[in-house]
Amino acid sequence: MMARKRLVDHNALAQAIEMGKPSKEIMQQFGFKSLGALKVAYMDALVALEKVPSIKKGTKEKKVNNIVGINSRGSLVIPKKLVDALDLEETALFAVEKKGNDLCLKSKQRSPKTILRKKRD
Repeated sequence: MMARKRLVDHNALAQAIEMGKPSKEIMQQFGFKSLGALKVAYMDALVALEKVPSIKKGTKEKKVNNIVGINSRGSLVIPKKLVDALDLEETALFAVEKKGNDLCLKSKQRSPKTILRKKRD
C-alpha cells in the first residue's frame, strides 16, 4: 500500500530549505518521518512553484506488431494487440485507398441512426 501524500505549504517548505534551516527542524515542523519524504515533498514543491520542470510519469508506449494479414476468405486481419493499442472498437469502419501497390486505411465515422416513428392520430 502506498503512503498518502501529506499536504504541505509549498512556499513555506521551499523557503525553509532555501534559508538553510537544518533538515531535522524542517522534518519536525512539517511532520516528515524520513529524510526521503522531505526530499520528495521538496521536489513536489519546486514543481508546484514552477522552479523546475515536472518529471514525466508513466510507462513507455509498448511496440505492437503492425503486420496485418489476409485470411482464407480475403478479409484483412488486424492483430488484437494492435486493435487494443489503437483503441479501436469492434464496429470500427475504415475507408481503403489503393496507392500504387500499397493500401491505406483511414478511419470513418458511422452515420448516426435515426428512428422513424409513426404519427399518432
